Amino acid sequence: MSRGGSGGRQRVKTARGRTAASTRWLERQLNDPYVRRAKAEGYRSRAAYKLIELDERFGLLKGVSRVVDLGIAPGGWSQVVRRQAPKAAIVGIDLLPTDPIDGVTILQMDFMDETAPGLLADALGGPADLVLSDMAANTVGHTQTDHLRTMALVEAGAYFAGEVLRPGGAYVAKVLAGGADNDLVAMLKRMFATVKHAKPPASRKDSSEWYVIAQGFKGVQPDRE
Repeated sequence: MSRGGSGGRQRVKTARGRTAASTRWLERQLNDPYVRRAKAEGYRSRAAYKLIELDERFGLLKGVSRVVDLGIAPGGWSQVVRRQAPKAAIVGIDLLPTDPIDGVTILQMDFMDETAPGLLADALGGPADLVLSDMAANTVGHTQTDHLRTMALVEAGAYFAGEVLRPGGAYVAKVLAGGADNDLVAMLKRMFATVKHAKPPASRKDSSEWYVIAQGFKGVQPDRE
């Protein structure tokens, strides 16, 4: 590695066996202030700051006692919840392995498995105050297909939220550029008092991700076709 230009920006030499794309990714990581901050503050990923910023804007973690983290790996969001609400019960799920987090119950399985919602609810031990979803479908490079796959996860998360949230609870989910589609927004508005979209500053400007924030659960179950 070498330092180049003004401002101390680090540049990465293309090593044997490393593609130009991976070199650009590594260089971006090395020069990302959120990556450096995450390492300094003990968070597993820069994504932790997305939740921190969303919480600062929407007050998501104030007074929570039970939280579900869908797509928990590598664990940055649950780390934030633990620090902001140390007494809260937290249950997470991910298909990928996640290193243990003190005070967090982690299920390694596919959230779309028909048994997953019941196992999450049992582990939680009572109604949730907040359901978080940072899940994203594996992309295939086709914009419309990728959007549909991600929206299917968001919708599945919303159905689950309708089953486990206490009245007044909230659901936060990652969506792609353009936000949630009209049908999903309409469903969330039937379920929640407010539905908004936000792109936290920690979300890279060139990223297509946004978040839908649904607050004030009415106790209304979503319609199932």
